[in-house]
Amino acid sequence: MVKNQRKKARNKRAAVRTGAARASVSTGRVHRHPAADVSVLERAPYELGEGDLEVAARLVGACRSRCRPCQETLVDKVVDRHRPLLAALAGVPYGLALNEAAAHSSAVSATTRSWVPLARAAAGSGDGAAARAAVEEMDTVQAAELLEDALDHWALAGASAEELADLLAPLLTRTPPSGPGGENTDAVQDGGLRVFTVDDLALDDVDAYHLSPNYALFVGTLASGERATPMLTLTPETEDAGIEDLRVRAGWPGWGLDLSPAPDPRWEVRVRRADRALAGIVCIGSSGDEVAVELWRASEVVTMPADWWSLLEQTRHIVVAGPVQDAGDKALRAAAGAGELLAVTATVRFI
Repeated sequence: MVKNQRKKARNKRAAVRTGAARASVSTGRVHRHPAADVSVLERAPYELGEGDLEVAARLVGACRSRCRPCQETLVDKVVDRHRPLLAALAGVPYGLALNEAAAHSSAVSATTRSWVPLARAAAGSGDGAAARAAVEEMDTVQAAELLEDALDHWALAGASAEELADLLAPLLTRTPPSGPGGENTDAVQDGGLRVFTVDDLALDDVDAYHLSPNYALFVGTLASGERATPMLTLTPETEDAGIEDLRVRAGWPGWGLDLSPAPDPRWEVRVRRADRALAGIVCIGSSGDEVAVELWRASEVVTMPADWWSLLEQTRHIVVAGPVQDAGDKALRAAAGAGELLAVTATVRFI
């Protein structure tokens, strides 16, 4: 009996120390994750208790290792016994101006939306008493909702490039929230919680082009009287490609096939003389040398027909239109007749 009691006591202490379920400890199947650097919490104004940082390091480590069983065990522990820590874990990311939009976002719980102003106030004043008291008064469901939302921010520091790409896809064409980065942001960065914005993300493995709406091309010719102009029509390849994307991101006007589309010197169709192939369709930014929008990029080298290439070299401009569903005049006229055709006359740039 004494031996069993000692074993149970030892297992209980191990469960507290590792954050694992007591059953896992008793069967010897405890596993550990690399502890995360959560030292930034020491500077958070939430009066953390002894052992809070150790629990936080294990919880964030489990999140970044994507271990759901350990997360659930540790989340329960924090919700039940570490409310000041919960306030700090939520207060650090939600205290930043960068995340103020969370107060109005449907992506987070109502609990979090209502609590975010307290976190912002605590970050500004250095007094977290009100924010901490609000967390102390939450029921277990509300506390768990706030913690789960906050852990999404902490877990980002362990996300792969592909996962970050998925998370950021809807944001890449928007302006990031404005506001002072200031000392708060620097402190969080130094403490191990990475604050990601579109401007400062440096992900070598992520190509922004593949996060944007993608198109395929049809090559053709626009005949107007005795004149002919080379033409490219775009067909959507991804769900977010289509008329709204061409209207908003590309800024193209409608086209009814009556006259040639208006020329826009910002738009370029880049072509390679060496292999007589299309390279890309881009919009040049206001500085004149940077690409503001990359609408299409060749995935392989396809040599253009000799007569079409000859026309391209003569005109030095090209009509680009879309979206269409199929190649040919019929699909083009159907789109124009429905008021769903946009176009621009772009400059040809040989590279």
